[in-house]
Amino acid sequence: MPLTILKVKNAKPGRHVDGRGLCLLVKPSGARTWMLRMQLNGKRRDYGLGSAHDVSLSDARIAAVELRRRVLDGFDPVAERRKARKVIPTFEAATRSCHETLGYGWKDGHHSRWLSGFERHLFPRIGKKPVDKVDSACVVEALSPIWLGIPETARRLLQRIGVVLDFAHVKGWVPEEVSLRSVRKGLPRQNDKRGHMEAMPYADVPSLMKKLATAAPTTGRDALRFTIYNAARSNETRLAVWTEFDLEKEVWTIPAERMKAGETHVVPLSAPVVALLRKRWDERTSDTGLVFSNDGKKPISDMTMTKLLRDDGFASITVHGFRSTFTDWAAECTDFPKEVADKALAHKLPNKVEAAYRRTDFFEKRRSLMMQWADYLSNRTPAADTSAAEPTSTRAAA
Repeated sequence: MPLTILKVKNAKPGRHVDGRGLCLLVKPSGARTWMLRMQLNGKRRDYGLGSAHDVSLSDARIAAVELRRRVLDGFDPVAERRKARKVIPTFEAATRSCHETLGYGWKDGHHSRWLSGFERHLFPRIGKKPVDKVDSACVVEALSPIWLGIPETARRLLQRIGVVLDFAHVKGWVPEEVSLRSVRKGLPRQNDKRGHMEAMPYADVPSLMKKLATAAPTTGRDALRFTIYNAARSNETRLAVWTEFDLEKEVWTIPAERMKAGETHVVPLSAPVVALLRKRWDERTSDTGLVFSNDGKKPISDMTMTKLLRDDGFASITVHGFRSTFTDWAAECTDFPKEVADKALAHKLPNKVEAAYRRTDFFEKRRSLMMQWADYLSNRTPAADTSAAEPTSTRAAA
């Protein structure tokens, strides 16, 4: 029999059925609650409709009809309540959480740079938006101002946004995976040449080196000269510490965790590099700190060396491009095999079988190659034969 107002008022503890799944639950304490029981997709679930002290019998019946209709249409009130209770972080908070969680396995340089693009370009635009509200249209709007101006950075940020949204989905902050494949369709085509850093022709580098050597010495100028002499990556220079150097043996040992290929790299140092390092050693603030730093603790920024090039009138030349300059010079002006130049650049062999059988690191040949590169940059004619034969040392005394 359906319930009546009087039955609701006088109901004893237990479950009292009104009909079509609506029932009144009375607890021993006297609390009375309306409940709708439904079976959907083979599962039976109970949905609360409120206290009988606040919701009348007629209102409970109306609410049961409405809820039954919505559930059959796909609405899940339990999931909605859980969602309402869950605190959804902002895009910035989710990004920082992702960086903190995933960053333990990254190299120091990558870990420190990963957030910089977000902080500079994205957080001011979408940082305060709840992460579950960040969709393709939102990403298009955020990347539009930099898509053509700094295309490589924009592409990198697009990839990293995908990492953040995948992380947010795994954490339960975003209900469904967000596909960013359509983002590029909402942005203009980029016309930059991907994967290549603009390099200075090797014939022009000696005059640049002379200008750097005769200008007022600064940490940035020393770092740029050091980077060019060694054909090193800028991060290898910026994060170099004194404990990596043996100036007596004239070698620089870069640990595996600082190398892109994840392997220890031993660099033979030419005479001008050793002289530069000895001068900085005399002015050091720490025996174990950073070599190219004003206080031994804080590294110079990526832009410090680039700014020197811009100030000297080279608007498009990049620091990384000097590695290509070195490669061109070695191919055009020496008889050293390509493998020796590649090893000097710490390139990893793409062929795994070949890499497994090639155990040598061509250290002595690399020493001869780097000596000749230093001679070329200093406009000196090397005394030794320029072939790939065993080298004859022409280094100046350190």
